[in-house]
Amino acid sequence: MSSESLIKMANQIGQYFASEPDKAVAVRGVYQHIKSFWTPAMCRELMAWQTKHPDAVLHPLVLAALMEFEKAA
Repeated sequence: MSSESLIKMANQIGQYFASEPDKAVAVRGVYQHIKSFWTPAMCRELMAWQTKHPDAVLHPLVLAALMEFEKAA
């Protein structure tokens, strides 16, 4: 899957959970959605892409969820 597709999907997930007033719950929702529905390879690819493009625009909730993935690794 292309990085552009992963970014688009990740940002859509972030936008979906943005309506949650509790940021920690929203981050957990993004994290859990990616963990449940994405393959590990998709997650690794998005994380690698973000590392190479730190100034790129990913939804803040997605960025926070990616940090949770890094902690879990």
